[in-house]
Amino acid sequence: MARRRRYSRDPLGLRRALSGLLLPGLVAAMALLAALALAGAQGAAALAERWQRGAAAAVTVQIPDADATRLQRAVAALRAMPEVASAQAMEPERLTALLRPWLGDAPAISVPGVIELRLRNARTDPVLIGDRLADQVPGALVEAHGLWVQRLAALARSLQAIALGVLVLVAAVAAAVVAVGTRAGLAARRDAIEVLHGLGARDGDIAGRFARRLGVLAATGAVVGTVVAVPALALLADLAGPWVGADGRLDSLAGLPWAGLLTLPPVAFLVGWGTAQFTVRRWLRRLP
Repeated sequence: MARRRRYSRDPLGLRRALSGLLLPGLVAAMALLAALALAGAQGAAALAERWQRGAAAAVTVQIPDADATRLQRAVAALRAMPEVASAQAMEPERLTALLRPWLGDAPAISVPGVIELRLRNARTDPVLIGDRLADQVPGALVEAHGLWVQRLAALARSLQAIALGVLVLVAAVAAAVVAVGTRAGLAARRDAIEVLHGLGARDGDIAGRFARRLGVLAATGAVVGTVVAVPALALLADLAGPWVGADGRLDSLAGLPWAGLLTLPPVAFLVGWGTAQFTVRRWLRRLP
């Protein structure tokens, strides 16, 4: 009786024909790669956003032939502007240390005074601030970092595009793996399928059984791959914490792309289900 009940639930014997660990293992590897791509895309976006935000809001002001009075007058003028969040003259010792690799300990040229400036809004045009400052302190020169901001934005877009391409490639490879597994199952149960098909079984019923079985196997592999990816991604996030402003393991775990990671098993199930449906229906149409 128990054998008949199991047979009625699985008349094609798919649990035996599709019971290996190869398909879930391959899908697990694909899920691991997809998780790494998701984390890479999110990490690149966060890093670029932080650098862009800091670079866009940071402005350097140079004051040629700056004595203490001239430098303080420039700082006071900048602090009086509503667009300026902070203005601080750079200490001569720090400026000398920054220039030492290029000019040595005793530069032969006159070094201008430098003021570090941060804007309240990164969209503020630093040229306008420079023009207003030059009216009060002749010769003042404002240097923004617009070029580096543009390069960082282009780098972020390129990395995200690469990650998207990796995800598409992983999905395509996973679909190919499922298709190969489906054909192997069809070849193993060809006689039983032909008998059921000849007795009037609908193509949708046969394809549905294959699709459910392969969808479950693909989802199982994706769960394993995602679980394996989490500690690796947490370690990478912990190492990258100082660069993106995170601190501690809790921040590392919270910073993972959980929304994307949790969607990997359902997406793997849909890929397996859809690929099996297409492959089996196409194979059945060729039967006499």
